[in-house]
Amino acid sequence: MSKKEHKNKVEEKETFASEQEQEAREKKEAMDERVESENEPDEIGLLNEEIKKEKDNFLRLFAEFENYKKRTSRERIELFSTANRELMTALLPVLDDFERGLNEIEKSSEGALLEGMKLIYNKFKSTLTQKGLKEVEVKAGDEFDAEIHEAISQVPAPDKGLKGKIIDVVEKGYKLGDSIIRYPKVVMGS
Repeated sequence: MSKKEHKNKVEEKETFASEQEQEAREKKEAMDERVESENEPDEIGLLNEEIKKEKDNFLRLFAEFENYKKRTSRERIELFSTANRELMTALLPVLDDFERGLNEIEKSSEGALLEGMKLIYNKFKSTLTQKGLKEVEVKAGDEFDAEIHEAISQVPAPDKGLKGKIIDVVEKGYKLGDSIIRYPKVVMGS
């Protein structure tokens, strides 16, 4: 839903609410005039009941409009976070390739090239961090948790202490805010 469509819907609801208010006021004024001209007790009771019904209708309409505003606000926030999530997910392979490239350059004797690449990498990573991206901290020897880690293979544990634990991290995992957008891929000891 575009902002213009959203704005039009909000204006329609506000116009509808103000029309209902005006209509309720006019009915109340008409009833007040009738009450003044006719002093029958039954008539007054009926008019008071009708006023109560109209007030109730107005309050219900107002509450419905408030709920609508809250719901559209939540939907807008979700839309922005989803868009950010998709962009971050698309940039993660680029970050991985950058890290692999840095590892290969470190093996060569190109000191100036390595420093330049590190500067670019650090700037790229800090920009992603400012936008809410966090690395899921995983290291060899950590307990395997199926809700946080993705096991891609199991190998015999080198010693009994590593059974059911992480042996190696194949691919880093990342969070955006509090939700994991890519699970870390790990090798588990069996």
